[in-house]
This record gives sequence, C-alpha cells and structure tokens, in this order.
Amino acid sequence: MAPSSPTAILLVACPDQRGIVAALAGFIAAHNGNIIALDQYVDAAESAFFARMEWELAGFGVPLDQFAAYFQPLAGPRRIAWRLHRSDQRLRMAVLVSKQVHCLYDILARGESGEWPADLALVVSNHPDHRGIVERHGLPFHHVPVPAGDKAQAEARQIALLKEAGVDFVVLARYMQILGPAFVQAFPMRILNIHHSFLPAFAGARPYQAAHDRGVKIVGATAHYVTEKLDEGPIIEQDVIRVSHRQGVDDLVRLGRDLEKIVLSRAIYWHVHHRILVYKNRTVVFS
Repeated sequence: MAPSSPTAILLVACPDQRGIVAALAGFIAAHNGNIIALDQYVDAAESAFFARMEWELAGFGVPLDQFAAYFQPLAGPRRIAWRLHRSDQRLRMAVLVSKQVHCLYDILARGESGEWPADLALVVSNHPDHRGIVERHGLPFHHVPVPAGDKAQAEARQIALLKEAGVDFVVLARYMQILGPAFVQAFPMRILNIHHSFLPAFAGARPYQAAHDRGVKIVGATAHYVTEKLDEGPIIEQDVIRVSHRQGVDDLVRLGRDLEKIVLSRAIYWHVHHRILVYKNRTVVFS
C-alpha cells in the first residue's frame, strides 16, 4: 500500500562492504528519518551491493535540495552511486505507438484508473490511425511520419515534442521503428520497450507464424530499457504462458498480446515507483 504522506526514495549501488546497511540506516536515523521500507541485494559474484530505502519526509532533518551535501561524507568514501526521488513528484510519460493498439489501450485504461503515480502527457505515432481514441481520452496526439530516408528529421521532431511536454520517460507501446542514437541519448535508461520473447529465434514480420510452424510450447513477452543496440537493453520484466498443438496462430497472437500488456504494465509500475537499478546491462528490480 502506498504511504499516505510524502516519502523520499533512495536508490544505492556500490561495492559490497561491511556495515553498509547500518551506515545507510544510521544516516537516515541521525537526521530523524523514519524508514518505512528497505530492500537490499548483494551480487556475490560481482561483490556489488544494491539497496532501495524509503522514509517519511515529515520530520526529516535534511532539505532534499541539500541532500547531496549531507550525504557526500558517507557516499564518497564508500563509492556509493545514488539517486534520490520524492514519492509525491509525479512523472510525465509519453507513449510512442504504431498500428498495433493493444498496449496503448491498456496504458490509457491504467492511466485513467490512477494505477500509476504518473501523467500521460502525449501520444506520438508514425501513423494517424489512433488519433480518435487518444483524443477521446483528452490527450494530445501527434502524427509524425517517419520516412525511410529522413528518420533523423522525424526523430528530431519527436524529441522536440517530448521536451516541450516536459516528459520524464517514454514507453514504446509496440512502436515499430528502430530508434536512432540521438533519441536514445535524449532519454538514457528512460525508454521502455515491449516485444514478444521469440527473439532471436523467430525474428521478422511473422514471428508467431514461424513459432507455430516450429511447434513452440511457450509464448512470452519481454520489457526492457532501450539502448543503441537493438533489443539488447537491460531486461526489466518477462513472463511466459504454456501453449500446445491445440493453439493456432491467432491464439498465439492473442495470448502474446495479453502477456505484452501485463509485462509492460509491470515494468511501468516499477519504473514510476523507482524500484529499478541498472547495473552493467542488467537490472535489479525491487518488486
């Protein structure tokens, strides 16, 4: 259950070391902070420590705009990389979509139901098909075609729209374009993508047909952060469902789309609640 009053959320990554949990908790306690959640993980193979701490802001003795100065004497010697967030600061989300609409519908529904502490700022598409449904939800819709020979200019227009809207992160809701380096660099580790989990075995335009022809026994979906290497960014969430010879191609597509919606919604939830740490090309998700 979400806390009723504003909280601070600290994400930490550093070399594993004796007393690190006590040091972090002690710092918060020393400044009259009441910790309401503390999750930690040690990657023994990498000797790396990760943690997520959340505490009530009421009564906390450090102004958050001065947190870095107060925290540096602890963070510096222990080589702590950290990020600080407030629970009452809602993130602004943009959605990019092409012709497949199932993930967009799901995002619109979850957004309207108040499931996430985030505001959907705008929807951008390289096709005009979904303008009606987006505008019926009272949201701006921007059609930005992406010509094969002029992708850079189209992406510059997209980036400008997102910046003008004050977007914090971007969701690719089955957006069927490969993002260029400039776009990825504009929102580093803040672009979430969703796709079927048949890659790399069944790539191409008809992966479900190819998977059916091979008699696959599971259908899956993968959500990950976008990097400049296509579909190789840090994985946030995956899920699968078993299938059999009884399912046809249409069944596999339907089941796959259901999974895509669920897996993407989990990834968005964890992102907006600041529950994800990226380490090398992996994630630690305090789910």
